[in-house]
Amino acid sequence: MKKQNLDNYWMPFTANRQFKSNPRLVESADGMYFTLADGRKLLDGIAGLWCCNAGHNRPRIVEAIREQAGKLDYAPAFQMGHHKQFELAERLAGHMPGDLNKVFFTNSGSESVETALKMAIAYHRANGEGHRTRLIGREKGYHGVNFGGMSVGGMPANRKMFGSLVAGVDHLRHTHGIEGNEFSKGLPENGAEYANDLIRMIELHDASTIAAVIVEPLAGSAGVILPPKGYLERLRKICTDNGILLIFDEVITGFGRLGAPFAVNYFGVEPDLVTTAKGLTNGVVPMGAVFAQDFIYDTFMTGPANAVEFFHGYTYSGNPMACATALGVLDTYEEDGLLTRASTLADYWQEKVHALRDLEHVIDLRNLGLIAGIELRPREGAPTARAFDAFLQAYDAGLLIRTTGDTIALSPPLIIEKEHIDFAFDTLRKIIANLD
Repeated sequence: MKKQNLDNYWMPFTANRQFKSNPRLVESADGMYFTLADGRKLLDGIAGLWCCNAGHNRPRIVEAIREQAGKLDYAPAFQMGHHKQFELAERLAGHMPGDLNKVFFTNSGSESVETALKMAIAYHRANGEGHRTRLIGREKGYHGVNFGGMSVGGMPANRKMFGSLVAGVDHLRHTHGIEGNEFSKGLPENGAEYANDLIRMIELHDASTIAAVIVEPLAGSAGVILPPKGYLERLRKICTDNGILLIFDEVITGFGRLGAPFAVNYFGVEPDLVTTAKGLTNGVVPMGAVFAQDFIYDTFMTGPANAVEFFHGYTYSGNPMACATALGVLDTYEEDGLLTRASTLADYWQEKVHALRDLEHVIDLRNLGLIAGIELRPREGAPTARAFDAFLQAYDAGLLIRTTGDTIALSPPLIIEKEHIDFAFDTLRKIIANLD
């Protein structure tokens, strides 16, 4: 068999030269496992990339794609529509509380963030407050890789190569490493007052200039950083009191990851806009969505009825194949009870996470729902190296994990069973214990 040429593909977020010298190639997937090119099984400890919440090769999803491909492969996204767009939007809105009833389709989490930021600025303009253009993100935040998302994001490695980014952006302090929160089980007790950093922003810029604040309810890509108890509630109140829109980035926390359909449900905090992607289609077909409060949509619905109200969208917004996939995914979630299943395993998961506390290199453990962050002490002069060694050793041992900095992140498919959890944490214990 001819050796495959790996030269032409420029891989994303990957050390290309290192990877191509010893590639890790996946051949197929089913249930909780990937099958590698050499035939070995790899337990999926990160749901693909925080996205395959229902596991792999699910029959309803496969059949939905097959049937749609033979019926309607594409329909124009502008000035035209198809039935599945409206069916999907209605079903999605049914999982949101309150008046988060309007759904705008995108193709990724990055696009969902760009869409929400544009909605926020355009809303204020349509509402007669066009001076509200400033956007507030948070240090260590991850909101995708487009220019708006990078600008409100707060991960230095994602920003430093790309210039000054979007103007008029500021950042709240992050909530990582607050004294007294080490090894918290679930939400940490300390730090709700960090939401008051928004008051500092208001005093600096004046509320009349601020369009929106965007935060991840739980910051995943930065290393599983949890909101302190009361933090999100406080942030919501400050935004409400000052006419600022609050955006939750739920690209990771959406679709059952915390044991509720969305973090909005889990925390009981209702933002004005919610960005989603990943679990929406189980990672199978690219798709994202933005949920908007009715009042935001209604503000745009003025002027002549034949005028375009929001000059924004994508060629593939509400693509028939993506909509069919998402409907098959929702069927699977609902039939298997996956949107709440994490709540039934959360205690067992937490027990296994915190059983690693005695290991020498573990300096913090964080968990919520079926998410875990295992923070390792960095090697002197070689940050990230110890965690990446753990990634490589876990791969060799049949377990796929994710690392961000010196933190191991876990977010398995929601179909996981206790024996899978046991294997994952037994494997990690052996690996971490033997790291140099």
